[in-house]
Amino acid sequence: MNQVISIGPQESFLVAICVLFLGQFINTKLPTLKKFNIPEPIVGGLVVACVITTMHLNGVDVSFDLPLQNTFMLMFFATVGLAANYTQLIKGGAKVFIFLAVASVYILIQNAVGVSLATALGLDPLMGLIAGSITLSGGHGTGAAWSQTFQEMYGLHNVLEVAMASATFGLVMGGIIGSPVAQKLLNKHNLESEYGRTNQSHQSFPELVTYNEHEEDRVTAKRVVESLSIILLCVTGASYLESWVSSFGIKWLMIPDFVYALFIGVVITNIMEVTKVRKVDLETVDILGTVSLSLFLAMALMSLKLWNIFDLAIPFLIILAIQSAVLAVFTYYVTFRMMGSNYDAAVIASGHCGFGLGATPTAVMNMGSIVSRYGPSPQAFMVVPIVGAFFIDIVNLVILQGCIAFIK
Repeated sequence: MNQVISIGPQESFLVAICVLFLGQFINTKLPTLKKFNIPEPIVGGLVVACVITTMHLNGVDVSFDLPLQNTFMLMFFATVGLAANYTQLIKGGAKVFIFLAVASVYILIQNAVGVSLATALGLDPLMGLIAGSITLSGGHGTGAAWSQTFQEMYGLHNVLEVAMASATFGLVMGGIIGSPVAQKLLNKHNLESEYGRTNQSHQSFPELVTYNEHEEDRVTAKRVVESLSIILLCVTGASYLESWVSSFGIKWLMIPDFVYALFIGVVITNIMEVTKVRKVDLETVDILGTVSLSLFLAMALMSLKLWNIFDLAIPFLIILAIQSAVLAVFTYYVTFRMMGSNYDAAVIASGHCGFGLGATPTAVMNMGSIVSRYGPSPQAFMVVPIVGAFFIDIVNLVILQGCIAFIK
């Protein structure tokens, strides 16, 4: 039994901020990381996670108390919704469905790769689905749900351990490969943002949400309080809306709470836009969204239990390594071209690497590291979260049912 060191909420919050500074410091000292735009939360978070893993292997566990982690995630997705006024929705609406089609095709490929490799390596084909879209496109939650089903219905063993380890591996790899893929596309095709490469985008485009942590904004305390109240209205409304929808017990309507925060944000900003009652101050929303995302990712990554990866046997590591390579190739050649072969398409490709292996916040982190250096891409920040947070889970469920029926 390991000794447990419990770290309180305030101290844990401080550690999360230090993770961001640590990532920033390491990136400045290692030019390779900066060259490929490896996100600072990934760098700092993995260093802290490695230290905690070493302590775990030596009989000491560290437990962080992070009550605000989910709130920061909801706040970020609320800002994504608030940035999606009807002009942006009209401009990028078609891209949502194109990207959904691309991501759906990739789920089929992901499962085909997983099942075929599992069979070739002497594993049960269903375990190939675990090392496929169940954990990689689905994440930890989907992995845990399907693990129980596979254990009860098909008599497979150690499924939960493998699922959690696969999801953790995917989360890390999704954050590592996304930015280099976009970087290579940008360099090869000499692409730039239509809004320019500057930290003063809001001077020319005041209604633009950049998610650039270096953006220089004109913000007052009054604006911060107003924007924060709207964002927290989205966050609070999301919890009530989720409880209300869950009360109907309809399985396909069980969607993550951050989707509701995003949806409420879209409704609020468009009501205010149409009625002209008051305008949402997008400069302040931009700042609060960027801060929320950075803190959420730092908290999530420093809490990663990397020792779960040690539960993976060599065959699973082989499958997951090949899955990572296949996704990198797919986003480079297919996602980029299907999404328009422009700057937005390159940013979306980095986001696809994030949620194709990990989760939607990882996708957003990848895109954030690109736009901080090369300029805003509001279309990417609308398309990827909507598909990755909502639509892809429904598609994944349908495809998985078909795959299981085919295998069995």
